[in-house]
Amino acid sequence: MDRVLFRVSQWSKPLWLAVLVVMAWPAWGQFRVEVTGVGLTQIPIALTAFKGEDPNQRVSQIVQADLERSGQFKSVDASTASGLDETSRIDTAFWRGRSADDVVVGSVTRLADGRFDVRYRLVDAVRGDDLLGQSFVVPAPDLRLVSHKIADAIYEKLTGVRGVFSTRIAYITKQSGKYNLWVADADGQNAQAALTSPEPIISPAWSPNGRQLAYVSFESRKPVVYVHDVASGKRRLVANFKGSNSAPAWSPDGKQIAVTLTRDGGSQLFLIDASNGGDAKRLMQSSGIDTEPTFSADGQYLYFVSDRGGAPQIYRLPLKGGAPERVTFSSSYSISPSLSPDGRSLAYISRVNGAFKLYVLDLASNVATALTDTTADERPSFAPNGRLIVYATQLQGREALMTTTLDGKIKARLTGQGGDIREPNWAPFKAP
Repeated sequence: MDRVLFRVSQWSKPLWLAVLVVMAWPAWGQFRVEVTGVGLTQIPIALTAFKGEDPNQRVSQIVQADLERSGQFKSVDASTASGLDETSRIDTAFWRGRSADDVVVGSVTRLADGRFDVRYRLVDAVRGDDLLGQSFVVPAPDLRLVSHKIADAIYEKLTGVRGVFSTRIAYITKQSGKYNLWVADADGQNAQAALTSPEPIISPAWSPNGRQLAYVSFESRKPVVYVHDVASGKRRLVANFKGSNSAPAWSPDGKQIAVTLTRDGGSQLFLIDASNGGDAKRLMQSSGIDTEPTFSADGQYLYFVSDRGGAPQIYRLPLKGGAPERVTFSSSYSISPSLSPDGRSLAYISRVNGAFKLYVLDLASNVATALTDTTADERPSFAPNGRLIVYATQLQGREALMTTTLDGKIKARLTGQGGDIREPNWAPFKAP
């Protein structure tokens, strides 16, 4: 529900009621991953249990869940294959008989110093060739990260596309009257609190290098924008102008942040310096409400939401000059734009017959496709490889975090037991 506290008081009473629901989020709990749907083309892969892995943190299961969630892989039952590791001879005929194209075997060995030696091997079951093999020596807290890196390597080897499983997401919860900004693995696990506040926190947005988060805090009894260094926990105030300061969005070079300000009356778009805020440069003169900015990857355009045509729709402003043009026409109400890293697709939320649904627009053909059958979708954010979208929604009366493939065929639910989450934002590939 990105920027909802600012937006809905002006545009939509039904969405304002949704805000009241957000304020009563239950406590955050441990995540589980539920993958549903069948893709048209999936690689059948068998992941055997890694020899010596901890039953309470199975590396092989984390890798399997990552690959399934991507929508590119179909797991082949490997429960009867026990005792295999990266040194084992692989009976490719057996695995071909189970319709597996590829097999992953491995081991986890605890060393004398308490660290773990994690090894694996990827085998082509059709040709019998070894495709990939790696080893890692890591402390216990890094076993999940290593699992995600293994999934990344397998994904890239078999699809030719960089994996995103070792990247991170940010999201927000409310627990016991406190708001928390979390940074977690891409599967929602291993969450670390970046900020806790008795006042609302909204609109987290990752910097292009993946090291900072901009967000809106109400701790000053009004919305102001901070930039937070994730590693050190240090933060700086970058937008505290008269009125409301909201909806931060980083420029691709990380030097500027687009924000929505009401300092001149009405909600308008401005650019500020990402390092110190400073003066704000107004981007347009508009009598309507302009908000929710997001940059194209090449920095040539700024997409934003405006009611200048009578109802909220998404527009595109050429930053080198020119008038904004409307880009969404799927319904009479479209909000929350998110651009794919390659600039080809726009994810957004559209209200259709009273239901809020996730759409993806192909910007070349102008064809918009609904990806969900839920009715309360919010805040889409693309994975850094552009192959998945994370978003918030409601399932069975509870808020849930979901990922979906771009065709909507494979969805994974990341749900908190006894708790709910909001405002997901997927981090970019972290800069070296």
